[in-house]
Amino acid sequence: MQELRIVIADDHPAFRRGLAGMLSTVDGFDVVAEAPDGRSAVDLVRELRPDVVLMDLNMPIMGGIEAIAAILDEVDHVTILALTMLEDDDAILGAMAAGAVGYLLKGADQDDVVRAVRAAVAGELIFGPGIAHRVRRLLTEPAPTPSAEQFPALTAREVEVLDLIASGLRNPEIAAALVLSEKTVRNHVSNIFAKLHVDRSSAIILAREAGLGYRR
Repeated sequence: MQELRIVIADDHPAFRRGLAGMLSTVDGFDVVAEAPDGRSAVDLVRELRPDVVLMDLNMPIMGGIEAIAAILDEVDHVTILALTMLEDDDAILGAMAAGAVGYLLKGADQDDVVRAVRAAVAGELIFGPGIAHRVRRLLTEPAPTPSAEQFPALTAREVEVLDLIASGLRNPEIAAALVLSEKTVRNHVSNIFAKLHVDRSSAIILAREAGLGYRR
């Protein structure tokens, strides 16, 4: 069986090293790098092209959700699992919208993590038992009704772009969907983030709370 090359991103050194040590004992797993923040994770994945990334969502410099989106903008054929202490619906939605295929709590034991990694690589959508019921509820409950008044600082076009960001689309995909240049989309995205005082991950969460991003 070919080894799975893994990158671990977490800003707590003791947890990160402990997880790396644990996974390094598993047959077929090779922890190739550790990252202390989201930006480092993006750089390492771009350089090393691992099979799997275990990504904490609450990190400095660049948050995990934003890092997930940035990685998947640049790197094909990488599986990302969110590994975090957070159990709230916003984190689940943000990680899913950004492209994570699984979400495990940091309290998961070795067997749960190993099963999740292998299943995710095989194409399954994986969630730990502590949050599976939350995901089912999020997928079955009707989405909130969007209100144009919830983002009065944004232009109509910027609301369109925010809706697509919340749907999990990257800038090139947004440009194609709206028949705009990528430069124009980048400008709209920058304006949105500046007006709302958010980064990409926070924008996804904020937009989904307002009912955007559910229609695609």
